[in-house]
Parts: sequence; structure tokens; C-alpha cells
Amino acid sequence: MTADGLRSPDAAPADVDVVALGESMVTFLPTRPGRLADVPSFDRAIGGAESNVACVLAAAGHTTRWISRVGADGFGDHLLEEIGSYGVDVTSVRRDPARPTGVYFRTAADRATDAHEVAYYRAGSAASAMSTRTVDLTAVRAGSVLHLTGITAALSDDCLRLLHDLTAPRPDHHPLVSFDVNHRPGLWSDTEGPHVLLELARRADIVFVGEDEAQQAWGITGGPTAIRTLLPEPTTLVVKQGARGATLFTRTPPRPDRPPTDGRGRAGGCPPAAAGVHHRARPHPTAPAGPRTETPRHVPDPTPTAGDPETTRTEPVTDTTTFVPAPTVQVAAATGAGDAFAAGFLSATLRALPVKARLRHGHLMAAATLTVPGDLGTPPHRDHADRLAALDDDAWGTLRLAPGWTDVPDRAEEEVPTP
Repeated sequence: MTADGLRSPDAAPADVDVVALGESMVTFLPTRPGRLADVPSFDRAIGGAESNVACVLAAAGHTTRWISRVGADGFGDHLLEEIGSYGVDVTSVRRDPARPTGVYFRTAADRATDAHEVAYYRAGSAASAMSTRTVDLTAVRAGSVLHLTGITAALSDDCLRLLHDLTAPRPDHHPLVSFDVNHRPGLWSDTEGPHVLLELARRADIVFVGEDEAQQAWGITGGPTAIRTLLPEPTTLVVKQGARGATLFTRTPPRPDRPPTDGRGRAGGCPPAAAGVHHRARPHPTAPAGPRTETPRHVPDPTPTAGDPETTRTEPVTDTTTFVPAPTVQVAAATGAGDAFAAGFLSATLRALPVKARLRHGHLMAAATLTVPGDLGTPPHRDHADRLAALDDDAWGTLRLAPGWTDVPDRAEEEVPTP
């Protein structure tokens, strides 16, 4: 099923399940380990947080659209051809004859080590000129989910203003906003990056953030609960905890006795099939940066006693916390794993799966990327992923995934037998 239920019933049907907006670059991967100065040759690939999410979702059977700008050059051609080959709609990507397509080079070492090197050539790129004037906003808002990341906010002032516009409260319907913090200190030319990312995260509906990047960006050392205290606004907050697993916080709005609204005053909201994913009113852009307490909503009773004025009920907003450990993975490279996790979680959300399954699908998609050297892995067949996600806790805890595990649709050698 699609996530049409995430849009209000009076809105036009979504064109696609997920729209992802952001820069993609041509990536050059070393043919052998070593310093960039010593590597004699590179293999060409593609890389970009948002396009990675779109590609993984498309490969998993969802309809996706990638929106960006690329140069009118051969690298732009390559990006459009490669991303389009996954089944992603790239018709809304605009070409810029005056600006180049971004590229970057990286070493074979993992990003977490001091030996890792990345050389970006993206300053003044076509994507850095994205703005409310240079992208098709109708196409951007035509999905059930709009996926954004903090990387785009760091590219230029125009890009930052575009993200502010896309996450701002709107009187008309707009998609559910998914935001991956993706704190990259090297992309920010000043110290405002962490504040900007926090503000954008507070305006989103679904937020992905790593425990380590929350500490690096915001100085949060108290684990997932402390991060939730800093970010109480998103309906759904996913805290990624590396090889340990991930913690999901889901905000459950008050349950009225009348058909629910979507948080913006329109009847309908999310149907029961999409429980756990609810639209809500986002804070105003000028709201203070400190943690806030969400006020319980007042819901009119639809069945007042005859002759009596309509009464008002107040129910508290509650949070549900779910932790799911990650399976053991034989890692080939960590690049792109966070994007794949987001794609797996969004895929399960679009399919209205239970919250535990959403986290497990995130882990499985991440494992598909962790076991390959590039930014994109081959997702497991949906039936295969569903069967693994449905394992009991003991079997899930002994799951081992190695390179090639997604190649077998029925059973991978690294998979523990289902009891």
C-alpha cells in the first residue's frame, strides 16, 4: 500500500510515495587503500544522502522522486542516468549551464578513523543554487513524504531558505516531512550549523539523528532520552546508536471521540493503518531554541448531551519508546548506511508496519549497504526482509549478516534459522 493515508482526504492524491530533495555528486572510490595522494586510480559511483534514500526506496518497490539541480555536463548526465536506473523519477531535476555538478573523492578507510580522507569539489555547484525560485515546488510537495537532510542547509543561504520554506507551517496541505540531521561540521563556514539543524529538526514530523552526532552538534551526552528532551516536537524521533541499535520515540496525540484531525484543523488525519505517524502543527520559525513542553490538545466532544453546550475534554500527549538492537554485520564500508536506515524505516512506515518492524527494516536496509563498498547496496527482497523483521527477539539477536546476504531471496547463509 502507499502512504496516501498520510495526506488529508481533501488534498490531491500524492504523485509518488516519497520526494527527496538534495544534492547528489559523482563519487570517486579508490581502487586500493591509502592516502588520496598515493591512490593511482578511482572507480566512479554516485553519492548523495537524499538520492540514496530515493534509490533504496525505489529498489524496494516504492515510487520516488529526486529533486535537485545538476550541471549541464557529463557528470550531470551520469547522475541522472544512474539515479533514474533505480526507478527514481528524475524529471524535475533542473540543469544549470553556468554551474558544475559536484564531485568528491574519498579514501577506502572508514569515516570514523583518522586515516579517512574526503575531498569535496562542490562549492558553487549547481545544487548549491537550489532555492524557492529554482526548484519546482509543486513537484517537491506532491509526495506523501518529503525527505530532507541537514546537508542541504549547509550548501548556501538560498538552500537554507528553501529548507525553511519547506518545513514552515502552511495553511494548506503539505507532505509529512522527514528530516535526517546529517551533521557535517566541515560543510559549515560558521558556528551556526548546530543551531540551524536543531531548528529544522524541531519543524519536522519524522527526525533521524545519530547519538554521536547529537553529542558532537549539541553536546548531548545523556543518550536517547536526553535527545528526546531536546527534541520534543517531532511526532517521530529515531535515535541511531551505531552497532548497538536504534531507539524510536513516537508521540501519540490525544484520542478524540470524533474523527481525528491532522493537527492542522482538517478532519481525517492519519487512518488507523498509519498509527504512530501523525501530522502535527509545527513550531513557528522564530520559536525559542530551548526545549519546550507540548501542551495537551483540547478536543470537542462530538456527542454532547441534548440542550447542553458542547463540552471540551483534555487528554495528555504521550510518548512511546521502542529500542531495537541492530543485527551483527560484517562491514565492508559504513558510507551510506544512515541513508539506507532512513529508507528502510520510511518504507515500513509507508506500509503501516508496527514500530518494532520499522526499526528492524531500517537495520536491514542499513546492513545491505554496510556489506558493500559503495554508498548503495542492493536491498533484500521485500518478502525476505519481512520474514527477517518478523523473527522473535532471540532469533533476531543472533542474526549475522555478511556480504552477499541480500543475493538469496529465500534464505541467506548468514541468517539464523527461524524457529
